[in-house]
Amino acid sequence: MRITDIKVETHPIASNIRNAYIDFSTMTCSLVAIVSDVIRDGKPLVGYGFNSNGRYSATGLIKERFIPRLEKAEPRSILTKDGNNFDPSLIWDTLMANEKPGGHGERSVAVGVIDMAVWDLVSKIEDKPLYQLLAERYGDGTPDKSIFVYAAGGYYYPGKNYQALKDEMQSYVDRGYRVCKMKIGGADLTEDLKRIDAAIEVVGSGRNLAVDVNGRFDLPTAIKYAEALAPYDLFWYEEIGDPADYGLQAAIAQVYSKPMATGENLFSMQDARNLIRFGGMRPDRDWLQFDCALSYGLVEYLRTLQMLRNHGWSPRRCIPHGGHQLSSNIAAGLGLGGNESYPDLFKPFGGFADGHPVVDSYVTLPDVPGIGFEAKSDLIPIMHALAS
Repeated sequence: MRITDIKVETHPIASNIRNAYIDFSTMTCSLVAIVSDVIRDGKPLVGYGFNSNGRYSATGLIKERFIPRLEKAEPRSILTKDGNNFDPSLIWDTLMANEKPGGHGERSVAVGVIDMAVWDLVSKIEDKPLYQLLAERYGDGTPDKSIFVYAAGGYYYPGKNYQALKDEMQSYVDRGYRVCKMKIGGADLTEDLKRIDAAIEVVGSGRNLAVDVNGRFDLPTAIKYAEALAPYDLFWYEEIGDPADYGLQAAIAQVYSKPMATGENLFSMQDARNLIRFGGMRPDRDWLQFDCALSYGLVEYLRTLQMLRNHGWSPRRCIPHGGHQLSSNIAAGLGLGGNESYPDLFKPFGGFADGHPVVDSYVTLPDVPGIGFEAKSDLIPIMHALAS
């Protein structure tokens, strides 16, 4: 058993939207195909991966640094002991050979792309959905039948007024979402509160609305917003300051008693552990958003989950960022709290399998081997084109 080819391309996921920090007009992602010599139905099995939104493609790093290491590896050195499948942990070790600790940024994205493709391939070789494989290897053997999802949107874009925001939120409600999220921090407090009021008119309650600052606030601004947001009883107040400013996060926990969320821009187990140690996050109400596709992949995410357990956190407090199918599989297979969803953005890489509608903010996963890309008709042709 061996890898016969690894292919990578850059694809656009551009949009005219913006949050409090960046616009997405030039956003890209990397797509990887790992081709094996395992033949099913007359064709080689292929694993696919791509990086989550919010970070640009890492194609250069993948091509120049990480693919060569995997290609040079002795084939037997990356297989399970019985030789019947690839071992994701051994492949991860191969990718990270001769890498210094720290520096968790674009490198973590590049490794995460390859790792996603590896897990897609491994579960296809096992002829199981990835969520089932994860439940059997790392859970109690029974995956969740459905997972919680919320609709992420509410971005700023030119000419978007309150009615346009309400229409957007209504479209999510009409598609089965009970909980929705919107951006704040890209306007002043008075304007953002008017936008929040408009969104709540549609979703019905602050408990059905999350707000996301995308790391924009300094401490005085964060406190000012916290005081204004508290009466709304929001689903969560997200990524309030710089993701690595654990002191700011801890300070807000002292003045804001409602749920907070953060973690999507922390890209390693070590950084996640520092958040838990020093960020004042509360395991009875707060939410953790680590995105495995941006943070060295599922091999590292398993370490992060173990770290959380060691610190008294339940996996149910994790709702990953990104809205991609890998996180959906992890949520179902490992018992997370759910997954983000982008109903209208970052297509075709985000979203769920065909024929799996959202019902009361829950969605089911397809019963197909792998991550489930083959059940997503707008994405799989792009993947097949790369592999061929």
